[in-house]
Amino acid sequence: MFAEWVYFTTRKLAQRAIFSIYFPPSCILYTIRLMNRACPSALRVLILACWVLALSCQQKKTTVAWVIDLPVTGSQSSPRAQDLNGDGVLDIIMGAGRNEYQKSAQGILAFDGKSGNILWEQSAVDQVYGSATFYDVTADGVADVFIGGRGPHFTALDGNNGHVIWEYKYAYDSDPILKFARFNFNNSLLVPDQDGDGLMDLLTVNGGNAKADPSSEINRFPGVMMIMNSKTGAVIAADTMPDGRETYMSPILFKQPGQTDLTIIFGTGGETLNGNLYQIALADLKAQRLQNAKVLASEQGHGFIAPASAADINRDGYFDIVAISHGSTAFAIDGKTSALLWKRSVGGTESSNSLAVGNFNGDGIPDFFTFVSKGQWPNSTGSVQLMLDGSDGHIAFQDSIGCTGYSSPVVYDLNDDGVDEVLISVNEFDCSLGFAGKNPTTMENKLVSIDFKSGAVEVVDQLQGFKNIFSTPWIGDLDSDGYLDIVECQYYQRGMLLSFLGMRVKRIDTDIPMKKPVEWGAYMGTDGNGWYRK
Repeated sequence: MFAEWVYFTTRKLAQRAIFSIYFPPSCILYTIRLMNRACPSALRVLILACWVLALSCQQKKTTVAWVIDLPVTGSQSSPRAQDLNGDGVLDIIMGAGRNEYQKSAQGILAFDGKSGNILWEQSAVDQVYGSATFYDVTADGVADVFIGGRGPHFTALDGNNGHVIWEYKYAYDSDPILKFARFNFNNSLLVPDQDGDGLMDLLTVNGGNAKADPSSEINRFPGVMMIMNSKTGAVIAADTMPDGRETYMSPILFKQPGQTDLTIIFGTGGETLNGNLYQIALADLKAQRLQNAKVLASEQGHGFIAPASAADINRDGYFDIVAISHGSTAFAIDGKTSALLWKRSVGGTESSNSLAVGNFNGDGIPDFFTFVSKGQWPNSTGSVQLMLDGSDGHIAFQDSIGCTGYSSPVVYDLNDDGVDEVLISVNEFDCSLGFAGKNPTTMENKLVSIDFKSGAVEVVDQLQGFKNIFSTPWIGDLDSDGYLDIVECQYYQRGMLLSFLGMRVKRIDTDIPMKKPVEWGAYMGTDGNGWYRK
């Protein structure tokens, strides 16, 4: 009789086990009902304990999926994701290099998202600090890679194998505009076909003479904004910045309701030089009329370095523009009227970190989170984290975690409470040494989450002897299993903070269910365009 009961119960549980991953509460209740009808009390406890244990074993657990270590190579780039090998898992692409002005065999890297193995690598003449743009210009069904950095370096690579499709070659000494396009390329964006070849084209900027004295305006040259043919790299149109200043800001562009043309948001100036935040139509750039650009905001003694963000904060259906100057003044500009919605300054700090956008207080109006650095560049002495309420710009959250760094936050509702959290990479060392002061003797890099609802700060990952000064993490679902993945970069620390001495790329496979898409999961947002659509 007892043997028959065991057989009957086991068979029924096996039938229900198929659904236990999705409906474990119902399976437990069914088990309890069976045991109450036919099982002695002591055995009930034993079977229920075994069943709960079995269910717990089936639950997703956070694990490190893979870790890849690279000697010598470092990076100021942030990872982007795209399936390059057709296995259904997104792969990781990023710029890299050696120390400044050094050529590297690993200037651009593509990592297999499943294993972490290098799919391909491509050399570069200097550090490739930009993030990748993807577009299948070869029409083979695999997205190709467009990425820039120092050198000047801007190149198109075949997504299949990393082979060079084309690369920017400076040969414009006699051109009144392009003679200035000999410095650094920032991130690029896709724009509609501008030359009739049926392919989308590229918008990017070039500027910033790294050899100029930081405190001097000598050898400062105007930045150049340009449209490039995605298939050949030919320059379709270009113009210099309206104020003749340098540019370090990656542009964003978008179309407003009722508009036929795209709006470009860009900025000028630097760490120690005045600059402006501008708005211009794409058609004006194509006609070389950047002097028609409208000034949205200005800052004395500082420029606009971090990319702007576009989000509808007054709920009129238009993208509003929110940007932070290097002088740590955040400006919110009405996208419909260009009027100032609000402004917030944080005295005694500077900022080169872009604003991440999310729903941080639960009111449905996009809010903004970033880092600012204490002190004055390059002798910054600490980091301050700020969350600005999107409705009026007031500081709704403030903390001081770690020392100065220039990576940017990523955003997701990690605990499914209806309010977004941020993930940030921070460096712990003696902040009083300054960013460009004495070399720290100890260093620890941490990936931490901030819960604005509870105020809790939790460590997700940490690594002694490593740093991360520039790279923004990537978050999303690499393998379409319905759970959040994290890709982060950490860099070996010994000596100067900016030295490249080796790097580690890590994929963390979390137990966080993805119940909604990631809106801000990479540098400049999930799609790398600075938009927040909610």
